[in-house]
Amino acid sequence: MAEIFIVEDDTSLRILYEKALIFNGYNVTASARDGEEAVKMFKNFSNKPDVILMDHRMPIKNGLEAAKEILEINNKSIIIFTSADKSIREEAISIGAISFKDKPFTLKRLVNNIEKALNGARYPKIENKLS
Repeated sequence: MAEIFIVEDDTSLRILYEKALIFNGYNVTASARDGEEAVKMFKNFSNKPDVILMDHRMPIKNGLEAAKEILEINNKSIIIFTSADKSIREEAISIGAISFKDKPFTLKRLVNNIEKALNGARYPKIENKLS
């Protein structure tokens, strides 16, 4: 069962993602409300999550800043950006995010993207940058 870490400042979206992911057979390791909390939590995970869902616009520390710090800690982390801020798409991918989901998106699309990301991590021959 894949472990997912949700980083999202919108409480209703955090809850929605968590319920949808659990329903689809994933384990939600934890969730953070901002980038600073996410980095602190990530540092303290004894077992790093398989996938991180990362929002961008958050208080204290944004998603790009948090993703950079997380990837410095573990450059094999699979980060999927989930943001309405399309202007940061290219930068998110360039720093190491595997995918960028424009909000709003369907939960089916999110689950499919997580599966592609996990399969790409397990089978490196598959293209690493997913749509």
